[in-house]
Amino acid sequence: MNMLLIYVHPNHKSLSYAFMQQVLRGGEENREVKETRVLDLYEEGFDPLLVFNEEKRRRDMHIDPKLARHRELILWADKIVFVYPIWWGRPPAMMMGFIDQMFASNFAYRDTKGWIAEGLLKGKSVVCISVMKGPTGYLRWWLGNAHQILLRKALFNFVGIKKVKFFEFGYMETPKGKHEQKLDKVYRYFRTITA
Repeated sequence: MNMLLIYVHPNHKSLSYAFMQQVLRGGEENREVKETRVLDLYEEGFDPLLVFNEEKRRRDMHIDPKLARHRELILWADKIVFVYPIWWGRPPAMMMGFIDQMFASNFAYRDTKGWIAEGLLKGKSVVCISVMKGPTGYLRWWLGNAHQILLRKALFNFVGIKKVKFFEFGYMETPKGKHEQKLDKVYRYFRTITA
């Protein structure tokens, strides 16, 4: 299994970074994981802004040469892992800008004459690992699970990715966060994960 780890946080001393390290550690000890590659969106200076004009059209995003390496990595990966914080009840704008550009028509899905598009990324799976200051229940009950619904249904299922797992960790800025237990949970998951 090839694993693509997409890290979306501007600080390498953050708890998100510690979770990323546990994904890498678990993957290294897992015989099922052949290779892991990392996309660190902030470190590489990924531009999340969409620009459309006479020279750059939305319908041509799937062939934008600036994004060719990212498209190749997504196609290469059997499992895509996102590690990110939850800010204002949602993933960072950097992650959403990446999604807007990468999961484009004629790359991630194809329009059909029917009601639903054809997903072109079938057979892949996704794991989302997010941390937040507040309680996890805030996302689930107060916001109606909008974060998971947005990513699972509006994005991943739409492009053909049916296997999606979420790790949402709350209270991460307090002792209630049980950081070591949660870091270990992620490590153990990736140490034994299969495609």
